[in-house]
Amino acid sequence: MPLHAQKPPPHWRKEIDFVLISQEKLALRVHSLARRIEKDFAGRDLVIVALLNGTVVFLADLLRRLSLPLRLDFIGVSSYGAGTESTDLVFTKELRLDVSGRDVLVVDDILDTGKTLAQVVFKLRKLRPRRLKICVLLDKPSRRVERVSAHYVGFV
Repeated sequence: MPLHAQKPPPHWRKEIDFVLISQEKLALRVHSLARRIEKDFAGRDLVIVALLNGTVVFLADLLRRLSLPLRLDFIGVSSYGAGTESTDLVFTKELRLDVSGRDVLVVDDILDTGKTLAQVVFKLRKLRPRRLKICVLLDKPSRRVERVSAHYVGFV
C-alpha cells in the first residue's frame, strides 16, 4: 500500500485495494479550487463546460462550492476502446449554449494523455470564447502525449 494510503470502507474492499485521497482532503481541495475559480472569474459571464460522464461527481462537488453566476453545459466524449488505451475520439453530445465571447471553464475528472482535452479545446476554440481555462481533479503528467495543461488542478 502506498505511503499515505488508507484502507477503503469494508463494503468496498472487494473492489478497491486502498484509498489515496481521503474524503476530507478531497473536500478541502475542491473548496480551494472553487475559491481560486471565483477569484479569477468574478464579474464575468462564465460558462462551465463539463465532459461527460466521468466528471459528474467532481463537477457536483465543485458546483456546490461555487457562489458565482454561471451557465452549465455538457459535451459528451468517448475516447476509450476495449481497454484503457485511447482510440479515436467520438463526440457523443454537442454543446447547446453559445460560448462565443464568453469565459469558458472546461471541467474534467482526469487529465491523462491529454488526447481528449486537446481535441475538446480545439473544438471549443473554434467557437471563439473570450477566455478558455481548464479545471481537472487529477493530473497525470507522466502519461501526457499532447501539449495540454490545466489551469486548476486538484491533485497530481
